[in-house]
Amino acid sequence: MVLLDEPTSSLDPELTREVLDMIRELENDGLSILLVTHEMGFAKRACDKVLFLAGGRLVEHGNSQELFEDPKTEELKKFLDKILGWNA
Repeated sequence: MVLLDEPTSSLDPELTREVLDMIRELENDGLSILLVTHEMGFAKRACDKVLFLAGGRLVEHGNSQELFEDPKTEELKKFLDKILGWNA
């Protein structure tokens, strides 16, 4: 397993895409990856499962697609609305 802490921090879109492609290649090779990021668009595309932390606690977790499409907690709904411009 490898831990990636903010691998897209301060990257331009082209480099962000290259990092995303590299992560997918590593996953396809069977490597387990724990990814820490504030980039929700990146997390939505790159992660199978998501843990959402706020205020030092685990607020919500589950399948990435489900969390982004149907957040259950107000904290995650508000966060996604601010970050992604969603009205979740």
